[in-house]
Amino acid sequence: MSTRQADLPPSVLFVSKLNTRTDLNAGQEDSGIDELAASIGENGLLQPITVRPVSGGRYEVVIGQRRFLACKRAGLGSIPCLVRDDLADADAVTISLVENVHRADMSPLDKARALKSLYDRHDSYEKVAKETSWSTKTIRKYMSLLDLPRDLQQRIGTSDGPSGVGALARLARTFSGQQASDVYERIAGFRQPIQEEILKRSGGDILKVDELVEEAMEGAFDTRICGGRFKCEVIRDLLEGQITRGDFEDLVKEVAQNVGSDVKRGALREAARSFWKALASGKSKP
Repeated sequence: MSTRQADLPPSVLFVSKLNTRTDLNAGQEDSGIDELAASIGENGLLQPITVRPVSGGRYEVVIGQRRFLACKRAGLGSIPCLVRDDLADADAVTISLVENVHRADMSPLDKARALKSLYDRHDSYEKVAKETSWSTKTIRKYMSLLDLPRDLQQRIGTSDGPSGVGALARLARTFSGQQASDVYERIAGFRQPIQEEILKRSGGDILKVDELVEEAMEGAFDTRICGGRFKCEVIRDLLEGQITRGDFEDLVKEVAQNVGSDVKRGALREAARSFWKALASGKSKP
């Protein structure tokens, strides 16, 4: 590996098209280019950027895109660089990915595209996993985001914060095209674990989604631990015979008294719904 240090003028530097990080706004709502430029103007660039030489006496910025743009904005006459003379295209993609892939502020789509580039290079999830130190499961999860419709991809890594990668990855594996967009609109208001549970239970059948959404609104998929000797899975436990009907009715009566509801003994389905709503609102006894 041939690496040397050099202070280069901004005029001979340009951002590499191979750079894995294209969404510079992701995760930077509190520390954008302007703030970084102000810091560099006051303290200098503390970490050099990595570049490689190309034709015409120019240099391609492989690592440190934000730092390079901030240095230009700060008006630096020269920028500290680590020059890699031996860097091929495939290697440039790899080191850019490895540099950024574990950063929480890198756009999930940028990670997905970079992982796809590595996969196309190796044709092996295991080899990509070795280079990135990520599990093959995580690599597949991110790459599945590229199968989402474009309108959903645009929701990932916006200034409002990235949508849940896990839920969107499962959505991409479960539905496609317009169906994926339609299902997302129906489940968008739920927390990510609930979204994933709805998608899992749908089995890819969009006709089941509305019913599952209604159940989720009633709290049927809430898996938090609720105080006392029962968990929030109590309805499932009742149906599976793990608790008795009498125990369940006693617990429902207790919740009903706390929330002022008039729960009838025989209406188990309505009692279950009232029970879930009471737990979700925090009005049950500890």
